[in-house]
Amino acid sequence: MPFPTLLPPDGSPRPPARLLRPFARWQRFERPEPPLWRTVLLHVGLFIITLITTTLAGVTLTRGALDLLALDVFTMPAPERWVELRRGLLFSLPFLGVLTVHEFGHYFMARRHGIRTSLPYFIPMPLGIGTFGAVIRIKEKIFSRREFFDVGIAGPLAGFLVAVPLLIYGFSHLPPPEHIFQMHPEYARFGRNYAQFVYPPGNEAFTLSKPLLYQLLENWFADPARVPHPNELLHYPLLVAGLLSLFFTALNLLPIGQLDGGHILYGLLGFRRFNRISAALFLAFIFYAGLGLFTLQSSREAWMYAPVYLLYLYIVLGRVLPGRRRTLLLVGSMVMAQLAVTLALPALKGNPGWLVFGLLLGRLAGIYHPPAPDERPLTPGRQVLGWLMVVVFVLCFTPSPFQIG
Repeated sequence: MPFPTLLPPDGSPRPPARLLRPFARWQRFERPEPPLWRTVLLHVGLFIITLITTTLAGVTLTRGALDLLALDVFTMPAPERWVELRRGLLFSLPFLGVLTVHEFGHYFMARRHGIRTSLPYFIPMPLGIGTFGAVIRIKEKIFSRREFFDVGIAGPLAGFLVAVPLLIYGFSHLPPPEHIFQMHPEYARFGRNYAQFVYPPGNEAFTLSKPLLYQLLENWFADPARVPHPNELLHYPLLVAGLLSLFFTALNLLPIGQLDGGHILYGLLGFRRFNRISAALFLAFIFYAGLGLFTLQSSREAWMYAPVYLLYLYIVLGRVLPGRRRTLLLVGSMVMAQLAVTLALPALKGNPGWLVFGLLLGRLAGIYHPPAPDERPLTPGRQVLGWLMVVVFVLCFTPSPFQIG
């Protein structure tokens, strides 16, 4: 005997999620749940390790570089060690705080919809900023477009609502300009006009790009006399934590595939329209990233990277169109277009640093969004909130977040 068809009150051909979800509960019995103590130990342990790596990364960052972690801090005398670790904690605690709020935004929204999910997994990294971020694992199928939207938007919205006050506090509590002399005593002899003496034209230094929202908050809340020089921004851990929080918010809001931004735009546009836009945005993303390889100063370097780059394009673009012939045609079109743009607009510089993230998108996260059984459109309130988050993405995103020169 066939099962009866369950239709929602509005006559939609797809059953609502609240009717479909009970039939998927059998999934939780496929594999026994691990003991609670093991789960808690894993999540707490990853958080503690990430706190250590981000604190050490904060020590390194406030010294003005992105190199290996400052392990030498443990060999310092106790007073100096505390000064170094305090600067590291001023970076790690607010930065991890924003990441934690972001992930628990996803977690609590998923629980609100009755979706089983894991606690956040923090991912430590012994280089750079000390972490790859954090993720949660959805343990069962999501059945409605509305649920995809709600769970996707809850994380970046919650993190954004914490990152903005963090930056406002950082700008309104800037130390006096002489603060920089604690890190660079040699600058003191130049006074507050040290920049024109220590940064001659052509000097290359590592800097963080400022997205539009950061610039607006700086203009509104910071004392102009205390705003740090761009080359010295790394010595202000609260500002760095807030700036990187905006960067991670924008990264998650990229409207591609199954990133948070992909869930949001899928909820706004639906399955067919979103996946067409997602593929186009992914191609534009890879195009801009790879363009940086065509603007290398040395033609010898460009030819050296060519075979690796062609293999990279074949691997990444293979997920855009099915079939080897179509993929090769797409790779050739991409390279020819990049060459044409490089010759026509030599001032346009790409950013090859995005190629790694493009590989993760193309091979792991995916560039297409799966359909939901319940494809009913979002409510007007959700649509307004979704488009506001698109504006937030524009305000927080910068195509080259890290610059040298």
